[in-house]
Amino acid sequence: MDISVLPILSLIIFSPIVGIALAAIFRDEGNGIPAKVSALFSSGISFLLSLHLWFNFDSSTADLQMVERIPWITQFNIEYFLGLDGLNLFFFLIITFITPLALLGSWNVAKRNWQFQIQMLLLQIGMLGCFAAMDVVLFYVFFEVMLVPMYLLIGIWGGPNRLYATIKFFIYTMLGSLLMLISLLYTANIYLDLNGAWSFSVLDWYGMQIPPETQFWLFLGFAAAFAVKIPLFPLHTWLPDAHYEAPTAGSVQLAAVMLKFGPYGFLRFAMPIFPAAVFDLTPIFMVLALIGIIYGGLVAMVQPQIKRLIAYSSVAHMGYIVLGLFALNIQGLSGSWIQMINHAIVTGALFLTVGMIYERTHTQEISAYGGVAHTMPKFAVFLVFFSMASIGLPGLNGFVGEVLTMIGAARVNIWYGIVAAFGVLVAAIYMLWMVQRVIFGPLTKDLVKNLNDFSLREVVVLVPLVFWTIFLGVYPQPFFERIEVSINHYIEMIKNQEPRFAQKEAESSGLAKFLVWNFSE
Repeated sequence: MDISVLPILSLIIFSPIVGIALAAIFRDEGNGIPAKVSALFSSGISFLLSLHLWFNFDSSTADLQMVERIPWITQFNIEYFLGLDGLNLFFFLIITFITPLALLGSWNVAKRNWQFQIQMLLLQIGMLGCFAAMDVVLFYVFFEVMLVPMYLLIGIWGGPNRLYATIKFFIYTMLGSLLMLISLLYTANIYLDLNGAWSFSVLDWYGMQIPPETQFWLFLGFAAAFAVKIPLFPLHTWLPDAHYEAPTAGSVQLAAVMLKFGPYGFLRFAMPIFPAAVFDLTPIFMVLALIGIIYGGLVAMVQPQIKRLIAYSSVAHMGYIVLGLFALNIQGLSGSWIQMINHAIVTGALFLTVGMIYERTHTQEISAYGGVAHTMPKFAVFLVFFSMASIGLPGLNGFVGEVLTMIGAARVNIWYGIVAAFGVLVAAIYMLWMVQRVIFGPLTKDLVKNLNDFSLREVVVLVPLVFWTIFLGVYPQPFFERIEVSINHYIEMIKNQEPRFAQKEAESSGLAKFLVWNFSE
């Protein structure tokens, strides 16, 4: 059967329904093993289907591929509109790749296990649909749908303060979403006034002639939802609580995927529709990104718990992504996009690694450890490896994205690049200090003396993440080949609509030009 004739995006998005049905049927039979196997099998099928996207993706065009477009609410021309290009290709792959690993890494979840499997698969559906949607109403629906399973994952399977964390998470994200909905509806009315008909296709919204002062407020409405999702300083305070209280699989999906909706939403929806607002607000967003980089690193340095340290490191790493995004040049945006994939792999791996030792000790306190390398050498190797990737060790994937975002930022303002480079030093301090306190030193604590090293299942979960950490660090070219055309298309679309971008680039500093000449090729 020729799979290319099938609605492949819908198949991938809704393939977890099979696992959901089987998990509900089997429930707690056989100590929950059938439900676990069903969910794992279903997520594995999703991954195999997503490989079709990789092998059949045409990297020479910025046009949408594998489009599915069906009328949905015809009175308002709202459509079930899905599409694929360089902006969302890798998110499909990372979601379907990381979900089975998260499920396998959470194999020992005992409380309401079959419901846990269902929520994980529902979350996968919501995330995939959100990345594929090209109708803004459909995007909003998926954007809200994925909040529910994450809310339940934290609220039911989270830590002692899980209710506080879930309420905070929900309030932040729902408030941002509400502001986005208001801007969305207002923009749709502008389109109606200009064209005499409704349309919620984001492709139709590109290039609308909206007054700059109106763009400013509408952009802020979209930005509220996306900045909370990132989360951008100072809207970040929900993230450490959510990460700390979430179960391991919830933390993995939150860090690996859900945070990426912010930068993706900015570039796909907000920035091409409101280019004048982008020009006016770019310095503010880049400064907030830099504050997040330094602030997140400094706060991570003083965290007494491992998961909170990793959570604040995410605030810093997402700062690099925002910095490259708003640099709006090929170096910055390419670095931002690959850094999102790298962050998904490395931070997801760190949460899995820490979650595996938490299953043994039931504590996140750094002071409770010390000398773990003596009893858990496999754990020590994985933690050191992923920590090195997190701080951007050359040869591992974190290095490529951070360097490109710093070059892209320096093209805009050399001081942006310098401050961002200082953030790498801060990251090295807090990650290496954490590793030293957890892994090395004398074996003095009874808790550590009685630990068992990683099982085969746990090693199997982490090895694929090790592979991609090395591969993307040594040979990121396949990634760049598939995003370059789409990235350039969006840069040109945004800048061509706002003449002030061309004027600003003509006045760029000599040092910035030097950086472009020497490092952009």
